[in-house]
Parts: sequence; structure tokens; C-alpha cells
Amino acid sequence: MEAGWVSRRSRQRLDSTLRGHLRKLAGGLTTRAVLEKFAAIQMVDVHFPTTDGRELVFRRYTQPEKDQKILLAQLGWELPDQPPPRITAKADLVDPTL
Repeated sequence: MEAGWVSRRSRQRLDSTLRGHLRKLAGGLTTRAVLEKFAAIQMVDVHFPTTDGRELVFRRYTQPEKDQKILLAQLGWELPDQPPPRITAKADLVDPTL
């Protein structure tokens, strides 16, 4: 029961914070519209097999559409950098930065 309350409270705080930003920067938009707009930005894993039996895995975010870029700029937000590729070795993912 407590986890549901915490989750509900977190959503309320997110909604309140985002609503405050929108009032100042993009007055005509609702929090729901913004979240729906950004929901279209997806993260995908692209797998490339190597000749030695391993696999390169690139986790990539789709590029935002023009309207999403405008909204990101209005809010002063940036998408995170694309993460570095990983390589599998016998079904285990290996982080090449380690």
C-alpha cells in the first residue's frame, strides 16, 4: 500500500514541477501534452554480430522531431549523450570503458 502512495506522490511532484516550468516557458501546454510529445522519443538496441562470434550492441535514442526539438529548446532541456557501445562475450555484456 505504501509503494502506491509513494508512486502517486512522485507523479504529483513531477506534474507540479513540470507545470511550473511550462507556465513560465510554454504557457499553452499541459503536462500531459508534453509527456505525450516526449513519449515518442524511443530508445532502441541495435545489435551487430562480429566475425569472432561476439556482438556489438548500440543503445540509441531516436532523434527528436522538429516540434520536439523546439519544445526541448523552450524548456532549456537537452537529451543525454548517446551511451557508448557494448560488446557481448559469450552472452555477457562487456562495458568497453572499464
